[in-house]
Amino acid sequence: MSLSTSPAFFNSFQDDGFVTTAAEPWFKVKVQVIQQYFESFITNVSGKVNDIVFVDLYSGSGLYSFGHQKELFPSVSLTSLQDNLPVSKWIFCEQSSENAKALKIRVNKYFRGKNVVIFESKPEHLLEKFRSYIPQSKAGYKVAIFCVVDPFSLDIPFTTLDKLNDLGFTFLIPYTFSLSNRLDYKFYLREQRDRLKKYLGGFRDFEKLEEVKSNVEFYRKLVKIQQNNMLMLGLNTTVSVHKLNSGLMEMPFYYIGFYSKQLSAKTVAGDIQRQAATQIQLF
Repeated sequence: MSLSTSPAFFNSFQDDGFVTTAAEPWFKVKVQVIQQYFESFITNVSGKVNDIVFVDLYSGSGLYSFGHQKELFPSVSLTSLQDNLPVSKWIFCEQSSENAKALKIRVNKYFRGKNVVIFESKPEHLLEKFRSYIPQSKAGYKVAIFCVVDPFSLDIPFTTLDKLNDLGFTFLIPYTFSLSNRLDYKFYLREQRDRLKKYLGGFRDFEKLEEVKSNVEFYRKLVKIQQNNMLMLGLNTTVSVHKLNSGLMEMPFYYIGFYSKQLSAKTVAGDIQRQAATQIQLF
């Protein structure tokens, strides 16, 4: 069993008095699935590149908590550090000062000695930092960059993904954000219209969202539009679907998109399907 699915690892974190991020139980499964994607990525690039870099654009505090007893489990950032994986550098980004402080303390406590850089800023303001801190592939020297984009919102502008793609990033994007009877598709199409357009890049396909009649239809079309946009960037794409029981996303499922120029999306999707019995074909 991989440590990414080991109960011992998830239960090894104690309350340290610093901020944690409130979560629902299904977040733990999402973290495990993301780790499976990361491990598949490593398996498929190992031996072909000189450096592997892990980037989490929305790292949070490093720990989630849920339930009345505040059960703790690690977020994607801390989970990515758990194994002796052949990763040369981790870059965590978090715009909340309180979360960034807690994340730094936890990295130093549990993973001292790992090559971790933590930036306290929005991803769109960090492009020059990424250019400075991440080595670029060139003749005879190859770098693989695995980037998790999981803000639990529509906060990441598509223009930022476009610029990160130019730096050679491979993206893993869980399509998770508040979607319920209160924060429904009409809310995003009206009150959040500008943010939604930035998220999707302002392409003409946005008009297709105007025709939707339900949250499920809105969600499906939104993911399909971004998948098409990523194809336009020259990325190989695959989308997996996962069961969901949530009060924040009142949907029976959620999608995770994998986008890469370096790897065959079908190869990675096959690895994930072998590890997740609940996975079904989406498109």
